[in-house]
Amino acid sequence: MQKIIDLLIRENVLDEEKLKLFIDKYTEERLSIVNLLKVRLIHMDKMEEALLQALRLHSIELSDLEGIQGIDTTHLLKKQAEILGIKYIDISDVDIDFKLIKRLPLKQLMRYHALPLYVEGDQVTVAFENPNDFEAKGAIERFFHGKIMEVALGRKAIIDQVLSHLHDNEKVEEYSADIKVDLEQGGKENGGANETDESPAVLKLIELILSSAINKGASDLHIEATEKHCIVRYRVDGMLQENFKTEHAIFSPLASRMKLLSNLDIAEKRKPQDGRFTKVVNGRVFDFRVSTLPTMFGESIVMRVLDKTKALVQLEDAGMNAISYKKFLKGIHYPYGIVLVTGPTGSGKTTTLYGALNEIKDVKDKTITVEDPVEYQMDGIQQVQINASSGLDFPAALRSILRQDPDKIMI
Repeated sequence: MQKIIDLLIRENVLDEEKLKLFIDKYTEERLSIVNLLKVRLIHMDKMEEALLQALRLHSIELSDLEGIQGIDTTHLLKKQAEILGIKYIDISDVDIDFKLIKRLPLKQLMRYHALPLYVEGDQVTVAFENPNDFEAKGAIERFFHGKIMEVALGRKAIIDQVLSHLHDNEKVEEYSADIKVDLEQGGKENGGANETDESPAVLKLIELILSSAINKGASDLHIEATEKHCIVRYRVDGMLQENFKTEHAIFSPLASRMKLLSNLDIAEKRKPQDGRFTKVVNGRVFDFRVSTLPTMFGESIVMRVLDKTKALVQLEDAGMNAISYKKFLKGIHYPYGIVLVTGPTGSGKTTTLYGALNEIKDVKDKTITVEDPVEYQMDGIQQVQINASSGLDFPAALRSILRQDPDKIMI
């Protein structure tokens, strides 16, 4: 947000002195593009002109504008396409011809952020992140002999998302083929025993599954065995989506390795098991809480992704709109009362709760939490882990907490 405000000041779209007067009158909390438009400190046409110029010069990226109320990125892309004399295509609404994409090297497409979409007659439509890149257009056009290439503008994030998914699928096929070779070789060497959890390909496949889940912002990973397939699904924004599907034979070595990582009994396949492991993925430390459940064709393995940095999350970064944030903030700062946080799996309950704890924790207060399990460890707070087998359940913990002179309790 500050980066955009600074840009508008530099481009004389926003007067700095008038901005200071606005902040003095309404406070910095009210500073937003929407409010600046309302009081006419900035004008929509001049702002859009400045933003389009900055996008062309790459002094800002479209991702810098995403989520800022008052700035319609789709409208900006349409105007940019109009200036260039081409059309803007919303890729998420297009039925992509994946056979067409396979005709081109994926590395080339990823390098130029280009995505072939469909063929109509003798014309092939390709979405580019930067339609002004003549090198990119020339490199891609060479692959369509006898076809006219129609250049369109597409959203970079969606182009990269589609290409990244195709790249991951290629890798899954490659690693699955290697695992099958290891299965056959291991079976011959061990008289029919399939010892494949030590296969380098299994480790690579696990790395790929974890990094792909993190990149897509998944809250949970599901690895499931069906009669003929091994399926990997991610829960993103509360919704499950299938990401990979490979042969059933891949499930057993994959499950065994997951169990080893989680310190579970790899021989036990008839009872549910729970475990966890910590791993560095994409340069960040994550905890993975693992649950296994026996099913008809193998086991269902579910992993909850716990980003350790979320224990430090600030409430304003939890994703609430301005009105909800203000109401919630007021509610948690009341000296008495109760706040209920509810929602489906992956909706952000835990992130919201830890953000609230970070907001209200104080050395003057005794704050105790009762959790099952403790997902993130926090300084300055007493966290109680439920252990039903030893008699420490929620009622017992609550009775004991009331004798601990608490100021704030999170259940």
